[in-house]
Amino acid sequence: DKFNGKRTASGEIFDNSKFTAAHRKLPFGTKVKITNLRNGESVVVRINDRGPFHSSRVFDVSKAAKDERGDQKHGTRPIEYEVVD
Repeated sequence: DKFNGKRTASGEIFDNSKFTAAHRKLPFGTKVKITNLRNGESVVVRINDRGPFHSSRVFDVSKAAKDERGDQKHGTRPIEYEVVD
């Protein structure tokens, strides 16, 4: 929640209620399907920021995306992902 309302690397204002994510290299606007390997739940997010800047993570997702994927109580999960059109 501390990032809500702040500008992302893409220039848009971050909104925790939207399905967005940060990735180090994928182009802004790329849509990615992220699947939680522990429960099989998936969510499609749009890349709008850079990060995460932690070596063990590939994506930082918004709260809405995290909740949709069934990760309400956990910070990290094993995932698989694919770029979608």
